[in-house]
Amino acid sequence: MKPILIDFPEEIYSERLFIRKVMPGDGKMLFEAMKASLNELKPWMPWANREQTEQDVEANVRDAYAKFLTREDLRLHIFNRETGQFIGATGLHRMNWEVPKFEIGYWIDTRLSGNGYITESTKALTEFCFNELNAKRVEIRCDSKNTKSRKIPEKLGFTLEGILKNDGISADKQELRDTCIYAKLQ
Repeated sequence: MKPILIDFPEEIYSERLFIRKVMPGDGKMLFEAMKASLNELKPWMPWANREQTEQDVEANVRDAYAKFLTREDLRLHIFNRETGQFIGATGLHRMNWEVPKFEIGYWIDTRLSGNGYITESTKALTEFCFNELNAKRVEIRCDSKNTKSRKIPEKLGFTLEGILKNDGISADKQELRDTCIYAKLQ
């Protein structure tokens, strides 16, 4: 089957959260969360080191929406089920539809960290990959120095398959970094 023909639910649910595709108009809430979280995100996310306006973020959201429709990249937003509050972003990236396999990425609005939201959303997305997309492999890749990010796959029973030495450059482009590759197989 061609990936563009794969239907996705409007929302993926967990106990406290719902996860949905990015939508035009999400730029304002995303911009506010990014602004509040820059200090925590700058060491890990290259985009957090660039000056961006609300309009830049909205343009990026619309580009992500188009890529979602073509199944090129599946960026998603996380919300509180009860209040509808934006919590953070996640998504399925570096897909190989032939296997099929997916990589999960994530970040949280710093004001909401420490509540288990990213662990919960990652668990729900992993289950969705295996149950709905028939994934054979789900990966989480992160900087070896990002201890908070590393805790997520470790809590969820992913296996650390390896650490790629000098695999990337730091978000501020100042030093080489190692990449941890965690995976769960079906």
